Amino acid sequence: MTTFKRPDGRKVDELREMKAKVGVVPNAEGSAMFSFGDTIAIAAVYGPKKMHPQHQQNPAKGTLRCTYNMISFSVSDRIRPGLSRRSTEISKITQWALEPVLRIDRFPNMVVDVHINIIQANASTRCAGINAATLALAHAGIEMNDLVSSVSIGKLDKQLVVDLNKKEEDFEDGEGATDIPITFTSTGDKITHIQLDGKITTEQLKEAVKLGKEACKKIYEVQKTALKNSLEEKNDK
Repeated sequence: MTTFKRPDGRKVDELREMKAKVGVVPNAEGSAMFSFGDTIAIAAVYGPKKMHPQHQQNPAKGTLRCTYNMISFSVSDRIRPGLSRRSTEISKITQWALEPVLRIDRFPNMVVDVHINIIQANASTRCAGINAATLALAHAGIEMNDLVSSVSIGKLDKQLVVDLNKKEEDFEDGEGATDIPITFTSTGDKITHIQLDGKITTEQLKEAVKLGKEACKKIYEVQKTALKNSLEEKNDK
């Protein structure tokens, strides 16, 4: 890898310190915390439960409903509480990233609610939220074919880097800021979500996908350890 220096001293392919824990919300069916450095996401799962109102029920399969929210104190400049156009968009994106691995067809006329709260933000919040949500769903016992892992790839002065922090996210060269959130299944053979904000060449996009895939392998190991630790704690009780 190149010796390109990032603002916080990380290598271009180096993730911030990651932490993950399941079972952090006692009254939820399943819950989890996932963090990239100072970015901390907490996800809680409620359901499967009967979908209301009744006209929204789907007799063929269940419904996954995700709600992403940045807590007003999550950033230094206090944000307005409640849903915004951005949070509504990320809620839908999170749903799309998770649906391919869920056996939601097992729950006709039912709904599974996933609530994601960002309690501290330093960029890559949607990716941290997706990582927490997949852990929470697994902890809730919702049948899944796989886990998913999500990471952001950015471009700093033509150099691609893994896991953007806020300073990097705001970086703009002559082409503006570039941010590529991407989500892989844990087997690494399927992309369930990718976005591109900014300008990038076809070759750089291929390299970004490659970097994301390798980074998500590391994220998956952290997720897997969190679930394993939870099972061991349960068995010890």
